[in-house]
Amino acid sequence: MNRRSFLLATSGLALAPQLASAQAAQITGAGATFPNPVYQKWAEAGKAATSITVNYQSVGSGAGINQIRNRTVDFGATDAPLTVAQLTEANLLQFPSVMGSLVPIVNIPGIENEQMKLTGEVIADIYLGKITKWNDQRIVEMNAGLTLPNLAIAPAYRADGSGTTFVWVSYLAAVSPEWKEKVGVGTSVRFPAGTGARGNEGVAGTVKNIRGAIGYVENAYAITNKLVTTQLRNKAGLFVKPTQEAFIAAASNADWSTPGMAASLIDQHGATSWPIVSPTFILLPKNPTDGGRSLNVMKFFDWAFKNGAALAQELEYIPLPPAVQAAIRAAWAAEVKVNGQPVWTN
Repeated sequence: MNRRSFLLATSGLALAPQLASAQAAQITGAGATFPNPVYQKWAEAGKAATSITVNYQSVGSGAGINQIRNRTVDFGATDAPLTVAQLTEANLLQFPSVMGSLVPIVNIPGIENEQMKLTGEVIADIYLGKITKWNDQRIVEMNAGLTLPNLAIAPAYRADGSGTTFVWVSYLAAVSPEWKEKVGVGTSVRFPAGTGARGNEGVAGTVKNIRGAIGYVENAYAITNKLVTTQLRNKAGLFVKPTQEAFIAAASNADWSTPGMAASLIDQHGATSWPIVSPTFILLPKNPTDGGRSLNVMKFFDWAFKNGAALAQELEYIPLPPAVQAAIRAAWAAEVKVNGQPVWTN
């Protein structure tokens, strides 16, 4: 039995409104700004192939989680994975959709893309308010050959509840015991220094417009906005540039067997690994009120897994391995049900 016809066979007239919704082929999603560039690309390319129109609102992970909990969208999106307890309480299925990378961005006169070297410890001290000038001795010493100005550092961070922030501060906590103790990890933390902006778009705009600024964005935003990125020292003690090869090297270490498929790729081993890589996640009700719309969500991501790798790589995201994609489809079939019947059948 194919996926399009199973609802009729299993639930008859009771699901007629849901089938009409499926035929309308419109789905809504909201949440993380981190994957927004690739979701928009997938939505545009997939519409002709699937007849599904995707309306995705890039409002931040926190807002996306709230909206899917309240069932005001068909799927939520978050960079900060929910715990098993949170997923159980909200009756949600969580699965990764793609992997991306965070990069530091700076606006320093005379400094070009990928010239400057930074360490996680130095970045943590900048956001702690302990390093305040770009010609600070610690920065100068690791950047021999660059002329760094006596310019105030203006840190920018996410003002909204953000999975991007969760990934960023997870990295800072991993490399700086002081950050871990004083600030910690979360989608929204109290940054000791700097000013906030909404979304990856807001942070990118802030850094682009303020001399001396530093911020953090998903790599696609740095590419799109032609922002100046930096090198970072990785766990092996080597400075690496934010390249697709470095992102893939880190992603190869992913352990997807964790609960909720919440693999962590922060500060991975490897001489060529970029230290801030992360999956981003989709949240889908296990008990959808509209089986047709839920099926269309899965059909859209199934198309993206099969056909969207090249589009993802153009934006320097990292597609999921085939084995992970297969595990996701198995989870759809086992856990998303209407009237006890699976919405997805392989």
